[in-house]
Amino acid sequence: MFVRTKSEEGRAGLSRRGALGALAGLLVLGAGGALAALPGDGPGAGAGVRAGATPTLRLSDAAAGLDLPWPAEGQTAVAVAKGGVLGLRGPQQPVPIASVAKVMTAHVVLRDHPLKEGEDGPLITVDEQAAAEAASPSESTAPVTAGQKLSQRKLLEVMLLPSANNVARLLARWDAGSQEAFAARMNAEAARLGMTGTTYTGASGVEASTVSTAFDQLKLAREAMKNPVLRATVALRSTTLPGRAEPLRNTNSLLDRPGVVGLKTGSSTPAGGNLMWALEVPDGRGGSGRRLVYGVVLGQRANTTPAEGLRAALENSGQLVDALRQKLPGVLATLDSEQREWA
Repeated sequence: MFVRTKSEEGRAGLSRRGALGALAGLLVLGAGGALAALPGDGPGAGAGVRAGATPTLRLSDAAAGLDLPWPAEGQTAVAVAKGGVLGLRGPQQPVPIASVAKVMTAHVVLRDHPLKEGEDGPLITVDEQAAAEAASPSESTAPVTAGQKLSQRKLLEVMLLPSANNVARLLARWDAGSQEAFAARMNAEAARLGMTGTTYTGASGVEASTVSTAFDQLKLAREAMKNPVLRATVALRSTTLPGRAEPLRNTNSLLDRPGVVGLKTGSSTPAGGNLMWALEVPDGRGGSGRRLVYGVVLGQRANTTPAEGLRAALENSGQLVDALRQKLPGVLATLDSEQREWA
């Protein structure tokens, strides 16, 4: 049986001048709501931003009228493809991220073992450890059995949708030999992506010592959604396991809202409710053009229960997604068509 028990700053604090986040080297949104450049976004940009650098505004002042319903607690980051960072709220300081860590796990596995669209990949044998952990009452797991052979794609689905910790650790051992070696790969990739406020100590995110910031995870969301296999996986509502009639459902109920195409939930008592999401909106220029919006919400109702935290993360993210879907296309129409794409 599937077991799942884990599951603003105010405007006055965000001045019109850009500011660097102490840990992430990030650029903060001006009070008017205009976009600021992300590190690496723009001609001649490098891996980071010089201290004291003035941000390049990417949207016209029309963005000031968005009046988005930012979550009042925790931290939030939102960015727009071909635009930049739409907004940051809350202290961008490392906090536990729970199962949002599995996005990096999937990203590293697919980097090391690429899959083509439509390809399932090699069969992986479920080991005794993953099978034994399936019965754990204290974390989310999936009902796999020792000796069972499942494809790489299927295991990625089981890890990402119902958020199976035992499968995350299984994939880590398959990829790197041990979870410790895999965590080292996760941290090396985080460093490559400029995620300076992030530390991974395991593949599942169950450890409270796995910490990051909303802005760092925004960088990962951008990178992850470039992979067609990962992008297709996080958009699934459910998956199946051989021999099991009941489907394993995606914990990300935000997928039921128009335009939402991913990504990953995470919840625990110390982390609260966390959600990395991706939203497609019209580009505001007419026709069928779409623009991808990335968002990360962390620390909702932390130190309550995983279920309460996750409900808050989904509710607050849903309000933000609905407002962006309604209001953002009109602002996107003002973007310079020649500006450099962020994602």
